[in-house]
Amino acid sequence: MQDVRDEILGAATRLFAKHGFDGTSVQSIAEAVGIRKPSLLYHFPSKDELRRSVLDQMLDHWNQELPRLLLAAAREERFEKVMESLVGFFLEDPDRARLIVRESLDRPSEMNERLGRFVRPWVEVVADQLARARDKGLVQANIDPQAYAVQVINMVVGGVAIVDSLDVLLPNDPKRGTTRERHVRELIRMARSSLYVPG
Repeated sequence: MQDVRDEILGAATRLFAKHGFDGTSVQSIAEAVGIRKPSLLYHFPSKDELRRSVLDQMLDHWNQELPRLLLAAAREERFEKVMESLVGFFLEDPDRARLIVRESLDRPSEMNERLGRFVRPWVEVVADQLARARDKGLVQANIDPQAYAVQVINMVVGGVAIVDSLDVLLPNDPKRGTTRERHVRELIRMARSSLYVPG
């Protein structure tokens, strides 16, 4: 039973990210899973309930990863690994990032509630750590810790959401790497250079 439920959530994530909530039918999700519509509705009584479950599952999973990743962010020697893990979470399934962007544009008040519940507590923890690191002179004095944490999340989510559209602007290069590798490397470099005191 749980496998079918997970398959439904996976298919719904892909289709909602690709076509939007309004452009995706319950029938199309059922067909993507290989079940009948009544079977899908047995697990999720409505399309709206399915959308909420998709978002909650994704943000809950991210919320389990985020503490481990962000709590290490103020330690410079681990910064690249932390950022690679954060970006990797979304690159593993770019539809996660696309769905966050799409839902943020289509239903900002609902996403505000979800982000407040799942992400804001950890942004506050990271901001507090960065403020302490700033006070010790470990990060740039003019940094706004809370805004920095939010901007890094924004860069990662927004960047991954459109990464497949960047091939024409940032093509694969035998010397520099694939589009994704180049994109991730530069994103991490920018995040690092805007945080730490040059030294």
